[in-house]
Amino acid sequence: MKKFLNSADSFVADSLAGLAAAHPALRVKADGPDGPFVARRAPTRPGKVALVSGGGSGHDPLHAGFVGLGMLDAACPGEVFTSPVPGQILAAAQAVDGGAGVVFVVKNYTGDVLNFQMAAELAAEDAGIAVETVLVDDDVAVRDSTWTAGRRGTGATVFVEKLAGALAERGASLAEVADLGRRVNARSRSFAVALTACTTPANGKPGFQLPEDEMEVGVGIHGEPGRSRAKLASAAGVAALALDAILAEPVFGGGDGDAAGGAHAGESAASGDSAGVEVMALVSGLGATPLSELYLLFGEASRILAERGVSIVRSLVGNYVTSLDMAGASFTLCRADDELLELWDAPVNTPGLRWGV
Repeated sequence: MKKFLNSADSFVADSLAGLAAAHPALRVKADGPDGPFVARRAPTRPGKVALVSGGGSGHDPLHAGFVGLGMLDAACPGEVFTSPVPGQILAAAQAVDGGAGVVFVVKNYTGDVLNFQMAAELAAEDAGIAVETVLVDDDVAVRDSTWTAGRRGTGATVFVEKLAGALAERGASLAEVADLGRRVNARSRSFAVALTACTTPANGKPGFQLPEDEMEVGVGIHGEPGRSRAKLASAAGVAALALDAILAEPVFGGGDGDAAGGAHAGESAASGDSAGVEVMALVSGLGATPLSELYLLFGEASRILAERGVSIVRSLVGNYVTSLDMAGASFTLCRADDELLELWDAPVNTPGLRWGV
C-alpha cells in the first residue's frame, strides 16, 4: 500500500485537520469523548432548521465537504467505512440547533440507520431538540446488500443535501424541509460500476480481487458486491447498462413522478415511458477514475438519454460520492420539477459544491 499517511490510526483525524486548515469557514470539534464532527464556524441563524448528516469516512467530499451555506450545518465522520456513534451525532445536533429543529440525512446502511435513530431519540429526550430523519435509499443495483436491508443510499445524498439545504436557508419549517428531502430521495435513482477495489488504510490491501478484463456491476460504495461480474464493456456499454437499470424504475415513467417515487426496484415501468421526462444528472467518480473518463461517460449518458426522450436540465460530473481509491463511476438521476430546479440553482458555498456566491 502506498498512501500519504502519518499512521493508519490517525488518518481520519489528520484529514479533518487539513480540511479545517483549508476552509476557515468550518470548524472541527475533535476533543469530545464520542468522536469528531465538522460544523460551520458561524452559529446557526435562530429559527433556521439545521441539517446534519454523516457516515463512515472515505466517501469525500460526502459528507464533511458539503458543510456550509446552502447545504449541511454539520457532518459526523466515522472511521473509514464505519458509522458515527450516537453521542457524536447528538453532540453535532446540539451544536447547530437554532431552535427550529434538526433534519438528519441518513444513507441506508444498517449501522448508520441504527445510530442516527438512537441519536434522534437522545436529542428529543435529553436535549429537547425536535428531529426529523430523511432516509436515502436510491441504489437500484440490489434489493438487499452486505450491509443493508433494502436499497443502499448513494449518489442521491448529494441531491437531498443540496435541495433540502437550500429550502432550510429560506426559513422553511422542520416538516417542510424533511418532506422535501424525502421527495427528492423518492425521485432519485443510482447505479455504479467498479473497475478495481479500494484499499483502506487499516487493511493495506484491496478489498477484493477483480481480473483485468472484468468489472463489478452494481457495486456499492464500500466495495460490497453488486448484481454480477461481467466482462469489461465500452464506456457506451457501461452507461447503457446503468441507465437501463435506472430508467426501468417507475419514477421515470409517466405521471408527475411523485406517485411512482415510492416504488422499489423490480417494479418496472414499461420501456419507452421516460420520453418527455426532465432530470438532474450526476456522474460521480468512485475515487480513482480521471475526470476525462467521467466526462466520457457523461457524454455517453447524455446521448442515450436524448435517444430515449429524456432531457438533462442540470448536471454534475466529478468526485462527489467516492469509495477511497476505487476506480469506477456511479450514475444518479433525479427527476426534476420547477421547485427542485429553483432550489438547485440557489447559492451554495461548501468545499465540495460552490456556486451563486
